[in-house]
Amino acid sequence: MSGTPASNGYTMPAEWEKHDATWLSWPKDPNTFPSDILPKVEAAYAKIVGSLSSGEEVKILVDDQEAEVRVRRKLRGRGFVSFSRIKTVDVWVRDYGPTYLKGRDISLVKWDFNAWGNKYDDLLPDNESGDKLAESTGLQVFRPGVVLEGGSIDVNGQGSVLTTEQCLLNPNRNRGLGKATIELVLRDNLGVRNIIWLKSGIEGDDTDGHVDDIARFVGPRKVVVAAESDPSDPNRKALEEDRMILEGSTDEDSRPLEIVKLPMPRRTSSSDGRLPASHLNFYIGNSCVLVPTFEGDSDRQALKVFEGLFPRKEVVGIDCRALVYGLGTIHCITQQAPAAK
Repeated sequence: MSGTPASNGYTMPAEWEKHDATWLSWPKDPNTFPSDILPKVEAAYAKIVGSLSSGEEVKILVDDQEAEVRVRRKLRGRGFVSFSRIKTVDVWVRDYGPTYLKGRDISLVKWDFNAWGNKYDDLLPDNESGDKLAESTGLQVFRPGVVLEGGSIDVNGQGSVLTTEQCLLNPNRNRGLGKATIELVLRDNLGVRNIIWLKSGIEGDDTDGHVDDIARFVGPRKVVVAAESDPSDPNRKALEEDRMILEGSTDEDSRPLEIVKLPMPRRTSSSDGRLPASHLNFYIGNSCVLVPTFEGDSDRQALKVFEGLFPRKEVVGIDCRALVYGLGTIHCITQQAPAAK
């Protein structure tokens, strides 16, 4: 098919629109999750799969038959699950997998993945893993030849996208491409017409400020945004600046946004430094909303906010203290496959 996704009538749907399935890649990389961490991460995965599979198919990437047999045993009795034997290095399918689009049918855009600015040479092969995932669907695949990760964008499905300058304008992604060119890429490949640029992300985030840790659409004009109450925390100033930008922004029809503040968890660290713990890395499934929790005072507040935002879905807290050790949580490890109708 010639032309861009937008010229062919495709747009990226909002995450809350009906899914056919959710993609996951089963964890196993010892560099990300050492042997003492991995069992807790697998327990979180099992709860994620069990929650999601009550409302949609969960498609799990495994390296081979041996891995599939092992994971099947762990997930016995947990709903509608299928497996694809596609070898991956790590779990971050949101970033190296394709982005789904809707139009007269379902299509995909496969971005280039360079391991967040060539930070991790061992993870570069996951660009090919994402290609194989895209090809396995049998769907039309658009390839713009631009580096972009799924966690760096969030859409309302009506024509607006949230992103950050820290990530998309970083020279370690697409050196030589200016803001105007990146905006054209977003319009052409996501079918958006309103681009809301936030400034930067949170401390400890190795992705250079992915928006799915700081601000997310939860409705066509409603945005949840992270808020840090501790004035001494390094995140305070950056998050306040992002919130102020949102308060001065509009949707694609020039209507003001409704802003809902979500508390940041208490500081979470490992021996290597601060970890990017955020309740904003939630995932909206067909029947549930999965919210990262960290065994702190903010958990209850965050879950209450989501119960108000999604009264018809089950709000499920997922203990992500082990998962965030790998520098990401629920949204980073999931990718929605929308239903055609």
